[in-house]
Amino acid sequence: MSDADRLLADALAGARGTDVREAERALDRLVVGDGPAVDAALLARLVRAVGRLWPRGWQPVDLDRIALRRLPPRGARLLRDVLAAQRREQPGPVPGWFDGQLAELGAEWDGGPGWLDRRAQGDRISTLRDAVEALALVEGLPPIAALRPPPGGPGTARGAGVPGSARGAGAPGSGSRLLDRVRALLAKAESTTFPAEAEALTGKAQELMARHSIDAALLDATAERPDRPGGIRLGTDAPYAAAKALLIQEVAGANRCESVWSDDLGFATVLGFPTDLAAVELLHTSLLVQATAAMLRGRGERRPGSGRRTKGYDESFLNAFALRIGERLRAATVAEERAAAGEQAGERLLPVLAARTDAVRERLDQLFPGVTRHRLQVRDRDGWASGTSAADRASLAAGAPDRRPVRSR
Repeated sequence: MSDADRLLADALAGARGTDVREAERALDRLVVGDGPAVDAALLARLVRAVGRLWPRGWQPVDLDRIALRRLPPRGARLLRDVLAAQRREQPGPVPGWFDGQLAELGAEWDGGPGWLDRRAQGDRISTLRDAVEALALVEGLPPIAALRPPPGGPGTARGAGVPGSARGAGAPGSGSRLLDRVRALLAKAESTTFPAEAEALTGKAQELMARHSIDAALLDATAERPDRPGGIRLGTDAPYAAAKALLIQEVAGANRCESVWSDDLGFATVLGFPTDLAAVELLHTSLLVQATAAMLRGRGERRPGSGRRTKGYDESFLNAFALRIGERLRAATVAEERAAAGEQAGERLLPVLAARTDAVRERLDQLFPGVTRHRLQVRDRDGWASGTSAADRASLAAGAPDRRPVRSR
């Protein structure tokens, strides 16, 4: 082990330990070490650590999400640059979606000696601290469910790893007129100040996506190479991460998908067929905006001097909103299925939908054999009542709260 590697190992051990003084002394020794050698050792270890994540289920966007959650902004930015450096050394084929994610993140690598000093802007010790913390994070991440074949492995030729119709299914500017129409409806729902109008627009968007899903399912059933269930990960950051996970679960269930929440890692994994995953991503993003806006309006409508904590109100509001919206979305999906079954005499459609549901559940069992259920508790009845009415103005009574469990790891 070289001197630079030894200094780096000591600094890393300090960052992982509980002795703050020893951690600072180790970092000081790293700062006064041979700069070019330290930078090279640090980059090499970061690149190796990042490369080991891909066979363990991680994707660039997953790593960036958790870096933004656990590292200071400069550390997260530095890790994005390391992603680009690792890509240059990636052996074997790299799928198109992988490069697409790097481009989305703006990951760039300028290479060469002095890479760390160019990011330090005169504050080398803080930048070294950020880099060591980034390394500690990357090396400590656990394996997660592999949703796509990793770069360099079998089945990772450019464009592979995503079933045919899934490529770009939910991406902006995909060229789908239906998805553009859904986005327009949801954008209008987010901007309106009239809850009833927002609900109607969102319901219409769900109807369009449900019909799109049915058409795709029937077409796929006759394809030579039919689609298989895939997956996406959606962030569930604090505050109210559990309520956000519940919203994802409700939207997923209404679109024939399954959702599993990984609380410790800050995301929910949604499994389903490509068109359904696109629907979940679009609807969840919009509904989260709508729920947050409605929650803030609801705070202003609370009784003066109620004495209840804002946190309890907000959490109950979001839980109630998620459950009632889930009911409305499922009703829209069922209505579209019945209409389509009548048109198709049900002879083709119902077996196709049942087979797709079974395939998604089988994929869930493969990737998450040990999931548990987490019960959400309602702490504020005013918040529950307001969240319910915000999701469906036709029903204003709080009633007995439904404590539906969220599937989690």
